[in-house]
Amino acid sequence: MEVFAQQLINGLTLGSIYGLIAIGYTMVFGIIGMVNFAHGDVFMLSAFIALIFFLILTTWLGISSVALALLLVLVIGMLLTSLWGWAIERVAYRPLRGSFRLAPLISAIGVSIFLSNFVQVAQGARNKPIPPMVRDVVVLFERDGYAVALSYKQIIIMVTTAALLAAFWYVVQKTPLGRAQRACEQDRKMAALLGIDVDKTISMTFVMGAALAAVAGTMYLLYYGVVSFNDGFVPGVKAFTAAVLGGIGSLPGAVLGGLIIGLIETLWSAYFSIEYKDVAAFSILAIVLIFMPSGILGRPEVEKV
Repeated sequence: MEVFAQQLINGLTLGSIYGLIAIGYTMVFGIIGMVNFAHGDVFMLSAFIALIFFLILTTWLGISSVALALLLVLVIGMLLTSLWGWAIERVAYRPLRGSFRLAPLISAIGVSIFLSNFVQVAQGARNKPIPPMVRDVVVLFERDGYAVALSYKQIIIMVTTAALLAAFWYVVQKTPLGRAQRACEQDRKMAALLGIDVDKTISMTFVMGAALAAVAGTMYLLYYGVVSFNDGFVPGVKAFTAAVLGGIGSLPGAVLGGLIIGLIETLWSAYFSIEYKDVAAFSILAIVLIFMPSGILGRPEVEKV
């Protein structure tokens, strides 16, 4: 029971990171119907941005408060990664928006390869560690010498995910930008005829997705304390899986899918062979999509005639 409780906490933490990345996938797909396969590498790039600026703030500038340094890193990372997201949409995706459907997909894969190799050349191929940012833990209960603990960094990750989900849900549902996004999701041509700036709306969607990826990258660095240039592919694929599992196009569904993937991964690693944890996660996805093709919280696609 103690092992299950600890793995449950670990799974919710990992799933929160997947959920943050998955929101970016689901927002872009919901509006332009394209899977942004470069999103995982944007997440990886943001983790390196967080690593660099955390070391600058704590080592060069001498900021001793970890909370202040982490907050500054989060803000700087969101700003810089948002600029990357805007540039990627403007250069790699917008010129191909009216072309055949495979062209943006190929462009996305090209951007993913470019970002991965750019970071590899700029930062090297080795893992980049960082001193532990937060070390304190709260022991929930202890039995037979086994303690079930909840670390402060796990609390930060889960609270941040919940807060950002609520904030972005409010933006999408209650603000003019959100109404423009939902209008573009339903019919971009009609939205343009009604005076909505479709290009600006799509750019802002990429910016928002990149900002969430920056938060996820910072939380990933906080949790694991190490990052590598190839850390964008596997978490990116799992986050995309989470978006599909929860119902692509649904913000709560993206986070729910991330939590499910994280729980499956950690519980499988605890009770079965760790080598097959990814197989277990993707098998659950396949089973769910067989019986619920639109995902857990997704809406069935209605063909426009």
